[in-house]
Amino acid sequence: MILISFFLLLFSSSSHTTQAQLSTNFYDSTCPTALSTIRSGIRTAVQRERRMAASLIRLHFHDCFVQGCDASILLDDTSSLTGEKTARPNANSVRGYNVIDDVKSRVESQCPGVVSCADIVAVAARDASEALGGPTWTVNLGRRDSTSASRATAEAGNLPGFNDPLDRLVDLFGTKGLSPRDMVALSGAHTIGQARCATFRGRIYNNGSDIDANFASTRRRQCPSAAGDGNGNLAPLDLVTPNSFDNNYFRNLVQRRGLLQSDQVLFSGGSTDGIVDEYSRNPRVFNSDFAAAMVRMGNIEPLTGSQGQVRRVCTAVNAAA
Repeated sequence: MILISFFLLLFSSSSHTTQAQLSTNFYDSTCPTALSTIRSGIRTAVQRERRMAASLIRLHFHDCFVQGCDASILLDDTSSLTGEKTARPNANSVRGYNVIDDVKSRVESQCPGVVSCADIVAVAARDASEALGGPTWTVNLGRRDSTSASRATAEAGNLPGFNDPLDRLVDLFGTKGLSPRDMVALSGAHTIGQARCATFRGRIYNNGSDIDANFASTRRRQCPSAAGDGNGNLAPLDLVTPNSFDNNYFRNLVQRRGLLQSDQVLFSGGSTDGIVDEYSRNPRVFNSDFAAAMVRMGNIEPLTGSQGQVRRVCTAVNAAA
């Protein structure tokens, strides 16, 4: 297991982050059992369903890219709030809410009103990676929870799409203070998890030169060509080692076996080919870069200090006292 500490990144100068207000020992005195309780809950969830590891990492990503790492994605809709859960990029796609709710309940029973949902989501992503043999890192803590969420914001182009071209991906990650190298490293989370037929149908039936013919044929078996037919059928993003966090995702791209178009564009004659090639040959570099990128992503526009609140349950804003 690879342990990588990135507390030195606290003082990064990115305008999209507020790392200096976070700390690695935020709960040491107020809730010393917080991290071990979260880790136990995540390990149990991943042991029950290996796919959940990918879902928890993705949940953190989808939270941070819409109004920062503030747990806004966890809020249920109300009569006065239409949140992110029902947004097009998230509905019937993002998973793991029940795991976060369960872990939050466990932590609340030990330290009521202390540990934010936003921090739980960030720590859960780290523990999910580690549970499948991936890298681990020191999570900066002290995020507060948002009291608002916006479906419109989540649908306003803040999240990448499965058919996005390379320049769109580079630009999107850049607006969050993340480099092209960060973007490629974070995409490596697709070494685990699954995708729905609807998201890769166009790629496996386009007969293009950027897809291996045998790979396309294999994927067609569970994904009919007719639109709407089998849309929810799942396929592993990494056909070879779908439940191991490794660098095989990048080997697949080099062999033109990326499942999503937005995966394959990372190795298609463009500016990121060299990064993909490096990660395909050097898992240690990938692990290190992934961990560093996750730290940077987890520091996107957090609420700190007196901002927001520590929600008692992750699905709803605290009632006024």
